[in-house]
Amino acid sequence: MTSTKERQRAAARARLEKEMAQRAAAARKRRQIQASVGAGVALLVVIAGTVLLITNLGGEEPETTTASPAAGTAACDWIEVPAEMRTPQTKDVGLPPTEVPAIGSETLTFDTNLGPISAKLDLAKVPCTAASFKHLATTGFYDNSKCHRLVTEGLQVLQCGDPSATGEGYRETDGTGGPTYRFAEENLPVDKRPAYPEGVIAMAKTSEPSSTGSQFFIVYGDSELSPDYTVLGTVTAGMDIVKKVGADGHDEAFAESAGGGHPKTEVLIKSLTLTAG
Repeated sequence: MTSTKERQRAAARARLEKEMAQRAAAARKRRQIQASVGAGVALLVVIAGTVLLITNLGGEEPETTTASPAAGTAACDWIEVPAEMRTPQTKDVGLPPTEVPAIGSETLTFDTNLGPISAKLDLAKVPCTAASFKHLATTGFYDNSKCHRLVTEGLQVLQCGDPSATGEGYRETDGTGGPTYRFAEENLPVDKRPAYPEGVIAMAKTSEPSSTGSQFFIVYGDSELSPDYTVLGTVTAGMDIVKKVGADGHDEAFAESAGGGHPKTEVLIKSLTLTAG
């Protein structure tokens, strides 16, 4: 017989999935609006002037609406995971800001036990994902966590980002950890073949929309996945490290489920930083 606690968790999970779907639709609509915002300040001025002119000619007071993000910024919707659905592997470090930069680029650097791995991020394409990384990095969320999964057949990816994957050895729960929030996917490679070529860093997620969290995977060989995972950026240094880890293989711990296993060569993220440019 199903326990009361199990029924409560199932109901909470259903509520969260429904909320994720609703917020994903709202986020898509906002991104369509923000695409014109990111086109440039000059365009914004023209559009704003046109809207003002039409409103004045109409002779009616405009309806009060939620303020749009400032030029060069984007609005992010962070979906908090209900308390009853959090596990010991969940790490609460609060929420990132809701209005974030959406122009320029940043360099993401993983300081690992095998050497640094760096990637370039385009904030116009992944403003919310980059903002989440920056927030998590500044709180030490990723410090001393291990890359817990390596796939070498079909896909060639190294997966990291579980804050609970720490200490000696591996555990069955590795790969289940994350922050106390989720958010919508960005920069999906729907028109790319392969969708995830060598050198890409992409975000892991569940089958549900708006389920991106902290976990990510580094692609070290062209991988044909459905274009459902945010492309965060492209590796600019350290790909030789990832390729070496891939060549060393894994222990097949996930062979019967997700595929792959724990990498035989341990990859420890000592710290993670984002810098401008």
